[in-house]
Amino acid sequence: MFLEENKPLAPFTTFGIGGPARWFVEAALEDEIVEATVWARERGLKLFVLGGGSNLLVADAGFDGLVLRVGLLGIEAHADGPTGDAFGEWVYRVAAGEDWEHCVRRTIEDNCAGLECLAGIPGTVGGTPVQNVGAYGQEVANVVDRVRAFDLKERAFVELPAAECGFGYRRSRFNTTDRGRFLVTRVDYRLNLGGAPALRYAELQRAIEESARDGRQPGLAEVAAVVRRIRSAKGMLLVEGDADCRSAGSFFKNPVVSEEQAARIAATSAQGPPRFPAGPGAENAGRVKLAAAWLIEQAGFEKGYRLGAAGISSRHTLALVNSGEASAADVLALAGQIGDAVEARFGVRLEMEPVLVGF
Repeated sequence: MFLEENKPLAPFTTFGIGGPARWFVEAALEDEIVEATVWARERGLKLFVLGGGSNLLVADAGFDGLVLRVGLLGIEAHADGPTGDAFGEWVYRVAAGEDWEHCVRRTIEDNCAGLECLAGIPGTVGGTPVQNVGAYGQEVANVVDRVRAFDLKERAFVELPAAECGFGYRRSRFNTTDRGRFLVTRVDYRLNLGGAPALRYAELQRAIEESARDGRQPGLAEVAAVVRRIRSAKGMLLVEGDADCRSAGSFFKNPVVSEEQAARIAATSAQGPPRFPAGPGAENAGRVKLAAAWLIEQAGFEKGYRLGAAGISSRHTLALVNSGEASAADVLALAGQIGDAVEARFGVRLEMEPVLVGF
């Protein structure tokens, strides 16, 4: 286990913001993860697990503890049933440190459906069940088979089936009721060999129709390519040198509100907000999900808006960006200004999506 002191964290984040970690270690094996957690516990240090750095904002003062970067790699796939079939279920066992885009591309090359609409999302595999990563009509909760993790409370490795992960909209037990308890080391996905791509999201459907006017059914690779183009147009695809890419992606979650509140919000504008199903579960009965980007725009914030060195993306109002010299304080000040304005106009408090580290 190679420990480093006062390791800068900004280079490990897509925001490019944040102070140093008091201690830093990268673990390439599960044994090294156990060793690092024991080392931190014996010294009474706080522990933060770092993945791809695409969904977090690190404090300007950094993190006064041990940052453990998960570097476990490897992808294994096997058929769950008779082999040689053109259709059926395949299980992919993917180490938490694998790049997410690499994982998606591998499954598409194998003609396995289930992740194609999640192409182009930055980060690593280990973060996908934590945030229940989703986009364009898909979310990993639909395909996660089980999650292997180190239980910091029981000091043992566990394998949790999907039903025990507590998945919800951008939520799981890993970032709510059991936040900080489990350290994900592997995720198993159950995908459909030869399955059709998911075309449930209206924006994606329109884009597919425009790119395939002959009426034929698009393949997995074609759908993934269209998703990447949509993300790129919104500045949500990491491109070297693109100022709009120095962000954490969507900074606010789409709020879930009652039908009555949605109707009141719609009445404030000639054209009501885009709305989506709130999701399964009794807790979502009679509720609807609204587009946070619309609420932000209606509250008076335009693409390209700036507050000091922090700003809103020139291509998507849901992304806050670092113009080059922004601090974490700058970003939070802008987020607070936006949140206050939306709440004042619509009575809805937007929830931040990135993880805050060191605050």
